[in-house]
Amino acid sequence: MVQKAKILLVDDRPENLLALEAILSALDQTLVRASSGEEALKALLTDDFAVILLDVQMPGMDGFETAAHIKRRERTRDIPIIFLTAINHGPHHTFRGYAAGAVDYISKPFDPWVLRAKVSVFVELYMKNCQLREQAALLRLQLEGGGKSVLGDSKEPAGLLAELSARLAAVEEQAEALSKQLDDESADAAAVATAAHLERKLTGLRRALDALEPGTGSGAASLPSQN
Repeated sequence: MVQKAKILLVDDRPENLLALEAILSALDQTLVRASSGEEALKALLTDDFAVILLDVQMPGMDGFETAAHIKRRERTRDIPIIFLTAINHGPHHTFRGYAAGAVDYISKPFDPWVLRAKVSVFVELYMKNCQLREQAALLRLQLEGGGKSVLGDSKEPAGLLAELSARLAAVEEQAEALSKQLDDESADAAAVATAAHLERKLTGLRRALDALEPGTGSGAASLPSQN
């Protein structure tokens, strides 16, 4: 069963959180509420999130300050942040949002279809990264276990390599389709950059897997970093 991605919704007004849940429920992912910046930071201590929807205007710790804390933490600094705001003070206000680490900045009232489409892109990128980490973990287990199957059964190295190669090929195909979709829709630069980063990691993993094939002369390929 494919694990659902978690989306963090941060807003001090319950009615706004309810509206976001209604818009994003069609994505069939796990929606997590936070009514303040402090509550959001607490949630980020234990859970991994595909994307954060962050309200700018909140009492106490506002969205800009919350984003700054998120970007300072190594665990959370790469999570995409979409700022939501009911005010618009012009280019300077928007620039401050991007400077705080946001990948997008949307003014209320926003188009529900546009917001859902933007969020879905980051959810899909997150899921592809999760699949990539799983393939890398399987490959590491093969290298460390000397051919022992991750399922506990004895399996010839060639057979396990073929299985890993097939799984990786499926992720590569999905990542290629996603990249084409981003190109066709003129997506945000941040989403395109994230997709390109994913493709580079897939290329590194493919090279490592190919190096294990009989006749390559390399029995201990170097695996790509997952950072």
